[in-house]
Amino acid sequence: MSIEIKVPDLPESVADATIATWHKQPGDSVERDEVIVDIETDKVVLEVPAPEAGVLEAIMEDAGATVLGQQVIGKLKQGAKAGEETKDKPATNGEAKAESVAADSDDLSPAVRRLVAEHNVDVSKVSGSGKGGRITKEDVEAFIKGGNKPAPAPAAAKAELPLVAPGAREQKRVPMTRLRKRVAERLLEAKNTTAMLTTFNEVNMKPIMELRKQYQDIFEKRHGIRLGFMSFYVKAVVESLKRFPEVNASIDGDDIVYHNYFDVSIAVSTPRGLVTPVLRDCDRLSLADIEKSIKELAIKGRDGKLTVDDMTGGNFTITNGGVFGSLMSTPIINPPQSAILGMHKIQDRPMAVDGKVEILPMMYLALSYDHRLIDGRESVGFLVSIKELLEDPTRLLLDV
Repeated sequence: MSIEIKVPDLPESVADATIATWHKQPGDSVERDEVIVDIETDKVVLEVPAPEAGVLEAIMEDAGATVLGQQVIGKLKQGAKAGEETKDKPATNGEAKAESVAADSDDLSPAVRRLVAEHNVDVSKVSGSGKGGRITKEDVEAFIKGGNKPAPAPAAAKAELPLVAPGAREQKRVPMTRLRKRVAERLLEAKNTTAMLTTFNEVNMKPIMELRKQYQDIFEKRHGIRLGFMSFYVKAVVESLKRFPEVNASIDGDDIVYHNYFDVSIAVSTPRGLVTPVLRDCDRLSLADIEKSIKELAIKGRDGKLTVDDMTGGNFTITNGGVFGSLMSTPIINPPQSAILGMHKIQDRPMAVDGKVEILPMMYLALSYDHRLIDGRESVGFLVSIKELLEDPTRLLLDV
């Protein structure tokens, strides 16, 4: 019995999607609920699991194809096993060869297996140039071009030579992912539709660093999570947003929308691009809750598990370029939000303190904001508030 593999229902604001990766190829065994294919939308990556155990019978839309919600993209042969002949479609010699190769070597990628099956290549005669002697697609193609003759074993001295000749000018062209294209569109939208301005300040991080050093071990034993800087940043931002509600507002047409809740977007760099998952109701979260939530969102972002709900909303964004070594930057607003705070690298610098020069761990703050809504008084006051709260963390407890 064949089962259709369909694109799941897409989020409300997403018109179509792109097939990112097929994890299985025709003829491969599939377990129930095993992920078969990843489908990328403008916001998130959707994983499509197998509805039943069986064998992937056909792929109707290749990686890179644009698809719609509920579109059929493949077929699954329920209950079948890899290598079995089915009544609907007998296994060909090439397919049998591919299954034999797959059984003999789990190191071969699906693309290599298909190539081996199509050209009836004896993989035992192919020299692998990949990591650990792994056979790559290029190795098989070179073997086929050589008339299925074993390639001469390279000399040990030549093995260390670079694959590309010195001075060679090469290019590699790859299509943008949907997420990267969407990020590009939103960045241009922010530049073209907002009156964006950036103001700077700097903060002495010594008080917080000493506080972390004093309570790090106790905090970790009590809450099961390390005490980082981001929880202090989020707390300081929330308190400052309470004092300057314009920074927590947004423009909708000719109206200003003031939010009485505090959902903060955290910029996270992932292999697929920059995403901004949301920490909701931050004013109700403890430092430990914030640290756990940020870690959970970072892991989900790294693994491509973020959902539309994780990405939706947010009234203000924090981006921490300091983790990559950035000393100063001008972050771009995340529409429809009106402001974004950039945190940077903490670096020891000589500072004048009470008429004396001291070496202190300093960090630059950068607030980019929409000048249509936020004036200089609010922007500077907001940044000074964050500076004061971070330089004297006790203020966060006393609400002063």
